[in-house]
Amino acid sequence: MSVTIVQYRTRPEQADENQGLVEAVFRELAATAPDGLRYASFRLADGVSFVHVAEVTTADGTNPLTATPAFTEFVREIADRVEDGPHASGASLVGEYGFASTAGTPRG
Repeated sequence: MSVTIVQYRTRPEQADENQGLVEAVFRELAATAPDGLRYASFRLADGVSFVHVAEVTTADGTNPLTATPAFTEFVREIADRVEDGPHASGASLVGEYGFASTAGTPRG
């Protein structure tokens, strides 16, 4: 199992576009339901910062998220949308409560 957390801050005028691209990723994931992936994305209260959490559990370690066309579109021009980041780091789960019950449920 591999967990990656990515954080970044968009330019204010690009935040809504960024959210739309993220929502497109979740629509594709809902339609294709790839195995071995748990993924969540959050827009923080400042309205311009985003956090993505991906857990990959495929046997060979490949990330199904990066193979989706919507994700490819999301990252294609990310450098033009961000002011800071993206910053990626690995993470280890310490604990969770009730979080998985909403996994894969698009918001908005």
